[in-house]
Amino acid sequence: MQPRSHFLYWIEDKNKAIRYGVGVGKAGLEFTGVATIDVKKEWPTWRPTDEIIERSPKLYGKYKGNLDAMEGGPRNPLGARALYLFQNGRDTYFRIHGTTQPSSIGQSVSNGCIRMINSHVTHLYERAPIGTKVTVV
Repeated sequence: MQPRSHFLYWIEDKNKAIRYGVGVGKAGLEFTGVATIDVKKEWPTWRPTDEIIERSPKLYGKYKGNLDAMEGGPRNPLGARALYLFQNGRDTYFRIHGTTQPSSIGQSVSNGCIRMINSHVTHLYERAPIGTKVTVV
């Protein structure tokens, strides 16, 4: 089921929240549920998962069968910051991260992660400590 709206809310207290526009996973690839932010990285490296490689071999075939990763930086799909979502101490491989495709915000187009404009994810990164509970509906 696709979301009716594409927003992430950082709740500051019971009467105040900041709303950010986001891009989310394509149908069948979206993350839902409760997780915690257990890792945070500035200008993270990125490596497509085996499932992403399989779905898009023309784009990501060079990563098949190796452990290569793209260095962090302005061309990296994770953008300026990444917040890594875990459940019960295990990495879900879903992230809240920046993007090199700001036009994707407001759409369901990713491989499952939650995309934000780089300045917005940097703003959130500064506020969300390790252990922050994340609920995605």
